[in-house]
Amino acid sequence: MVLDPEARAALAEIARVDDAFVPGRPGFDLLRTRREYRAQSVARSRAGRPVPVACVTDVDADGVRCRMFAPEGRAPVVLYVHGGGWTLGSPEECEPFCRRLTLRSGWTTIAPDYRLAPEHPYPAALEDIECVLAWLRERGDALDLDTSRLALAGDSAGANLVAATALRARDRGDPGIAHQALLCPALDLVGDFPSRRLFAHGFGLEPESMSWSVSAYAPDPSVRERADVSPLRATSLAELPPTLIATAEHDPLRDEGEAYAARLADAGNVVTATRHLGAIHFFTDPTRFAAADTLVDQIACALRRVVATSLA
Repeated sequence: MVLDPEARAALAEIARVDDAFVPGRPGFDLLRTRREYRAQSVARSRAGRPVPVACVTDVDADGVRCRMFAPEGRAPVVLYVHGGGWTLGSPEECEPFCRRLTLRSGWTTIAPDYRLAPEHPYPAALEDIECVLAWLRERGDALDLDTSRLALAGDSAGANLVAATALRARDRGDPGIAHQALLCPALDLVGDFPSRRLFAHGFGLEPESMSWSVSAYAPDPSVRERADVSPLRATSLAELPPTLIATAEHDPLRDEGEAYAARLADAGNVVTATRHLGAIHFFTDPTRFAAADTLVDQIACALRRVVATSLA
């Protein structure tokens, strides 16, 4: 197992991060970390020429702020749910990814600024995502959006929220999700997997950080086995939308993502699963990892396929 050079450089940088910015460490400062991470992300984005899209604007989706990245003309919509352990992250931090996704897919990308834990634990984030989906179906025409085709995508904890949202939609009998993309997903908050032990230390996602984040999002241990908290523990994964799952070779969450892909396939769903060799958990950031462009291309190809299939 060989680390990609960009991954190796990122891990060296992470190793130097002060404990004040590492969840679960003594002295961790959540509010300061949120401010610093957002500032760093914005600075990296502005360091180069932004990927051009026709329109970038903030919209209010029934009280949930969202950043919308739109191409020219009427387009279908993909909701991109940022990661950050349910406690960190923002639309600004995933903007580079969303810009690329809009440019290459032709879809409008909407990034919700969902409520974060621990101030707002489960199910607040899920409720915000469902609020945005409902708002899109009701108000999309006014924004010249094609809401007859809605897709979901997300990374890490955001991918957890995407998988949970798709399960909840299925259980309500809502057929409106055309595709879901899960990047380095967290799918089992109580399970134990070989990759969690193999990459427990020194690969950027430390056990104390994961434990802290889980406790912040689901402080009541009794809810952590629920299907909409740990989707891998759902009794049935049948009748879910076509799914793309991308895992990183050197990621503690690798095995649960691949186990979810296997269960989806066993349940009769259309699944594409890719393990990215040499990559670490955070390689979804295109401002730091060239390999993130491959993820964008994978999702864009899947979204174009959704349109082609509907026109066939």
